[in-house]
Amino acid sequence: MQYFVCGCTALLDAVGGVIHHIGNVHKYARKEDAPEKTLFIITTDGMENASHRYTYDKVRHMIERQKERHGWEFLFLGANIDAAVEARKSMAANYHCDEVGTALNYEVISEAITSVRACAAPLSADWKKKIDADYKKRGGER
Repeated sequence: MQYFVCGCTALLDAVGGVIHHIGNVHKYARKEDAPEKTLFIITTDGMENASHRYTYDKVRHMIERQKERHGWEFLFLGANIDAAVEARKSMAANYHCDEVGTALNYEVISEAITSVRACAAPLSADWKKKIDADYKKRGGER
C-alpha cells in the first residue's frame, strides 16, 4: 500500500487536540500521578494548511493558559516556515530539513529535555543556539 500526504498539514488541530487531551489527563489524575513538569516539542516541516477545529488564536490562547496556570513549556522547531512567527521567538527555531539538521534537532532536544528534568527553573532561551548557528551557517535567514 502507498500513502500520499498531498501537502496537507493539520498542525493546529494536532497541537490543540493534544493540549486538550493532556490537560484532561492532568486534570483527572491523582495528585501523586500528575507530572511535575510538562514539555511540548512541536516539530513540523511545513505550514499549517488543513486544520478545521482550531485556529492560531485558539491554540495560542491554549498555550498561554497552560504556561501561566501550570508552567507547561513549549518548543517549536520548523523547517520551510518561519518558526518565530509561529511561536514565541525564544522558544522557536528554524532548522534545515536534512540529515544534519534533523540529527542536530534530536541532539538539542535531548539536551533541552535533560535540562527541564534536572532543573526547577524554566528552560533558557539558549536551548536552541546550536540549531540557530547551523541554520545561519548553512544559508538560513536568521
